[in-house]
Amino acid sequence: MPKLEYLGLGRRKCSIARLKLQMGTGQIIVNDHKFEEYFPIDSLQQLIKQPLEICGANNQFDIVVNVKGGGIAGQAGAVRLALARALEKYDPEWRARLKPAGLLTRDARVKERKKYGLRGARRAFQFSKR
Repeated sequence: MPKLEYLGLGRRKCSIARLKLQMGTGQIIVNDHKFEEYFPIDSLQQLIKQPLEICGANNQFDIVVNVKGGGIAGQAGAVRLALARALEKYDPEWRARLKPAGLLTRDARVKERKKYGLRGARRAFQFSKR
């Protein structure tokens, strides 16, 4: 008997997404809002749906996401990673499709910290001879 739900965790910048994947009709809920309301930008919607399209499972699952931290682009990246990881748990054979597309790799780039004696991470104060 197959499991009823599959969990995925994704991180990007300062965002953390926890995702629950269940068999269903293709409904996506993000933080108790409809997917299209929470991510109104089309490019972010396509970014998130990319793992589903690669696996050919567009309207096969109901997805419930809890995402927090960071901005809207970081949250979209976190949701995409969480979805790819949950799809891999559902069918391990899909790993062969997801891995070459780079969907199972965590993007480790984060904001560099500010250093003392500087204006920012690397920017120095303006120099004047006088």
